[in-house]
Amino acid sequence: MSKERIALAYSGGLDTSVIIPWLKENFECEVIAVAVDVGQGEELAPLHEKALKTGASKLYIEDAKEEFIKDFAYPTLRAGAKYENKYLLGTATARPCIAKRLVKIAKAEGCTAIAHGATGKGNDQVRFELSYYALDPKITVYSPWKDPEFLAEFKGRSDLIRYAEKWNIPVKASLTKSYSEDENLMHISHEAGVLEDPSFRPPENVFSWTVSPQDAPDSETILEIEFKDGYPIKVTNLNNGVVKEDSLELFYYLNEIGSQNGVGRVDMVENRFVGIKSRGVYETPGATILWTAHRDLEGIAMDKEVMHLRDMLSPKFAELIYNGF
Repeated sequence: MSKERIALAYSGGLDTSVIIPWLKENFECEVIAVAVDVGQGEELAPLHEKALKTGASKLYIEDAKEEFIKDFAYPTLRAGAKYENKYLLGTATARPCIAKRLVKIAKAEGCTAIAHGATGKGNDQVRFELSYYALDPKITVYSPWKDPEFLAEFKGRSDLIRYAEKWNIPVKASLTKSYSEDENLMHISHEAGVLEDPSFRPPENVFSWTVSPQDAPDSETILEIEFKDGYPIKVTNLNNGVVKEDSLELFYYLNEIGSQNGVGRVDMVENRFVGIKSRGVYETPGATILWTAHRDLEGIAMDKEVMHLRDMLSPKFAELIYNGF
């Protein structure tokens, strides 16, 4: 990989913050950092300074929120996809959207390789890499978490945190908060660390979007949702008359209403593609509302045979998305 230019899928989190200086320390290469905004909810502007200080020669911040919702989230919901009958695929739908932007920039920058920070135990390595190869079969994909030298130096989050402190890299992660989070417009997930114990009940401070159903309002919020060809085109709050028709604003609004009403919490142990089980604690308020509304609409519009065919095909479609296929 000598003197290569590498495009890195950059989030500003612990792993990718460490990967930039590690690549420069161990390979003679230039790192182009690419942050794709799919609704992470955090300020992306500070990443410019952080990425450059960490050693990246350039940072791209790509706004893909509308593309993510219209081209990835809505088709998934339209198909009624739920992995193992619970998970609404918030992370799985975002990864190919991110990969699409990364390959585009890698080509524009003349990069011969793409790097990512997904671990060898998870699903994202497959989702990213299959997307990269599908969009550019000639690209080289470098995965630090599969590199024996990287693995020898970093055996876990504590090693990453110590390395970040050594290089004066500011990171949100700490040894006291052992679980990881992934946030986009569709959901926020919480997993690993203390959450790997299925008998451990997550305290309320784990949940950052939704209020507990116990603390939700005692009065109902009545929403009218209009669909066209299976896609939501209008939401009307019949309580106060608020109307949303823009696809992105509509989704933001449903996230807001769902969060206020304690909608969309899921706590499950799922089967990862690589063959291990993982516990995921998810908050998916807006998508839960849309999935449920669309399923009710299908109850009116579908005949028996089509509905039963859907019930056979939707789980398979969900599996394909989850596995990165």
